[in-house]
Amino acid sequence: MADDRIALRPVARADRQAWGALWQAYLAFYETTLPDATYETAFERLLSEDPATFRGLIAWQDETALGLVHWVRHPHLWRPEGVIYLQDLYTVPEARGRGVARRLMEAVYAAADDLGCPRVYWLTQEGNATARRLYDRIGRRTDFLRYERA
Repeated sequence: MADDRIALRPVARADRQAWGALWQAYLAFYETTLPDATYETAFERLLSEDPATFRGLIAWQDETALGLVHWVRHPHLWRPEGVIYLQDLYTVPEARGRGVARRLMEAVYAAADDLGCPRVYWLTQEGNATARRLYDRIGRRTDFLRYERA
């Protein structure tokens, strides 16, 4: 059930500490750590006016940050309007089940529609059952497998 007391706002300079804590928790979930310089670069990209770089939102309840989402629009040869890659989505454990992640994802859908770029895609780990319950409701699973350079 969605919580009406939750506000979504674009990442702002004053959000550095709250954003960093959320992103660090997200990366820890995926057993990843990054150098401090990467955090600074990522945060500056989220603040950039360049339309070709990342965008981000934070979900807030009063002064408490509950979750974040990051996305980027990129070119696609099959779709002249481009596509949106939703790279990161995270909610704090105590906010799960309150509709926070769904609202963050729907905000990305709305941003994509505003850009005339309705294709939105994302990745998750196969064993991420909690997230997949949401994704199965608001997305369509494809049969593509992801590979990386060895």
